[in-house]
Amino acid sequence: MHELAITQSMLDLALEQAKKNNAIRIQKVSVTIGEMSGVVDECVRFYFEILSEGTIAEGAELAIHSIPATARCRQCETRFEVHGMDWICPMCGKAQIEIVGGKELYLESIEVEDED
Repeated sequence: MHELAITQSMLDLALEQAKKNNAIRIQKVSVTIGEMSGVVDECVRFYFEILSEGTIAEGAELAIHSIPATARCRQCETRFEVHGMDWICPMCGKAQIEIVGGKELYLESIEVEDED
């Protein structure tokens, strides 16, 4: 259910920025969601459609950019994508890694139609 609050916050931010720029309609909202953020893309889509009803974002395209889980080996410095439960460096075989990507969650951009 945390997707509801997250989607509401992103929509509120988009609406606030659109208003500051005298937009009459939001055409597209782009968000970035990391694979390890715990946020389910389809839930965000579902809530966005419902929450945007009656706002200038109603009918806007929601573009979701997914970021894969990425790790860096502390032993050999190799960067690699993590798949499932395979947390072993593919170069040196060590399990001494740190997560460097995939936790992202942010509103990337909005496209608006202004009064002109």
